[in-house]
Amino acid sequence: MERLDKFLCDSGVGSRSQVKPILKAGRVTVDGIVIRDGAVKVDPGKQTVCLDGSPLGGKQRLVVMMNKPEGFVTATEDREERTVMELLPSELRCQDLKPVGRLDKATEGLLLFTNDGDLLHRLISPKKEVPKVYYARHEGAATQEDVEAFASGMVLRDGTKCLPAVLEAIGPGESLVTVCEGKYHQVRRMMAARGMHVSYLERRKEGPLTLDGLPRGQVRMLSEAEIQELEGNTGNMP
Repeated sequence: MERLDKFLCDSGVGSRSQVKPILKAGRVTVDGIVIRDGAVKVDPGKQTVCLDGSPLGGKQRLVVMMNKPEGFVTATEDREERTVMELLPSELRCQDLKPVGRLDKATEGLLLFTNDGDLLHRLISPKKEVPKVYYARHEGAATQEDVEAFASGMVLRDGTKCLPAVLEAIGPGESLVTVCEGKYHQVRRMMAARGMHVSYLERRKEGPLTLDGLPRGQVRMLSEAEIQELEGNTGNMP
């Protein structure tokens, strides 16, 4: 059993504040009876909840892509910093979405959110080898020795062991880095270990997904086809 207003939120009707006037307007029925009180308990497995006559399905699997700007920390809440949750539209903030992995405050680019705990775990697990591609501007230029060091799996100064990664120089002071894990400030630390201190970092790709023109600070919902492609895109490090 769960509260009717929570069920409506989970079904994507809107936030708690948006659901309230919908209920008051008599647009919601439970087994054909109009219910205006969001605190009423319902059993979705046994009862039929409708909005304007159309049945609702309850909690749906959602995956959202954000083009994260700098200046926001990747956390569900923080007492001192602005979080990426503030960038989600109000109708998505009630969907129990959690960031998939982490981009640090200064890093921009592709960040996923989902309310599917199993999918989240699979996407962040290094064992699944979901490749993530970053664009980095940095001091110096990547050499063949740097490329080989990344490919062999680096051990950082503090003893952190990194899985093999791909480093590709694309111009003076510019590189693409592909990793399949998300250790703390990993790309920045790997680059710094080779004398290439990063001044700008952007995640451009995760699995088969790219930003594809999504404006900075904006979000879009992934289709079920995109989610399924993402789920199947493991073990594909270049």
